[in-house]
Amino acid sequence: MNNKTTLRLVFGFILVSLTTYNLWAGVQQPVWRWGGLTTPPDNWWTIATFIDAYYGFATFYVWVLYKERGAWSRVIWFAAIMTLGNIAVSSYVLLQLARLRADEPAAAILTARR
Repeated sequence: MNNKTTLRLVFGFILVSLTTYNLWAGVQQPVWRWGGLTTPPDNWWTIATFIDAYYGFATFYVWVLYKERGAWSRVIWFAAIMTLGNIAVSSYVLLQLARLRADEPAAAILTARR
C-alpha cells in the first residue's frame, strides 16, 4: 500500500467516524443544549469533543511522522502528543522553527526533513 492510499484510509476513517459520532450525539442531545461534562446526556458532546481533539492530535502526528526519520523520535513524539496534546504540538513547532537557518522562510518547516 502506498503513502497516498494510507493517508486516504486514515483521514477517510477520521472523517466518517467523527461525522457519524457527531450526528449520533446530535440525536441524543442537540449541541445547543449541552450543559456540562458529567451529566447524561451532556456527556455525549464531551465525548465528541475528546474524539475530535485526539483526531486532531493524530492528524498533526501524521506530519511529525513524515518529518521525523528516527524510530525513537517518532515514538517519543507520538507519546508526547497523545499525553500532552497542544503543549507537545506547540513545542514541536517551536523546535522546528528553531532549527531553521536564518535564510530559510518559516514555510520550510512544513516540508524540510532533517
